[in-house]
Amino acid sequence: MNQNNFNQMRVNIPGLGCWLTLIAVVWLLGAVGLGWLVKSLVVLVVLMVAAPVLGFIGLRFWLQRNLVQSQCPVCGAGLTGIKGAATSCLNCGTVLQTQAEGFARATEDGTIDITAVDVTVDTKPILPDGD
Repeated sequence: MNQNNFNQMRVNIPGLGCWLTLIAVVWLLGAVGLGWLVKSLVVLVVLMVAAPVLGFIGLRFWLQRNLVQSQCPVCGAGLTGIKGAATSCLNCGTVLQTQAEGFARATEDGTIDITAVDVTVDTKPILPDGD
């Protein structure tokens, strides 16, 4: 008989040995009564995959509800802030309080916000018409 015929019929599937080993280990653990160990490892792997996905979805939901985009009331520059937090304008440096509808200047109670107007006075003396 020719001994080389057996080698010619061999099927070469890469990675098949790893899968067969994994299936054999799972079957052996199930037969011994350690199926709970396999189930808990599967639950752990599922949690490791699902936790970042759920965290990302939760973060997007929270940002959608709490992120405010508006303009600075002092200089008009575009700003982004978190609702209820104090922030400062990157353009003018004014401390602002973030509200649901936009930004407001953060001032102490009793402070009155005014706008200064530059008034120029003509210092030439007024002469009567007859002189």
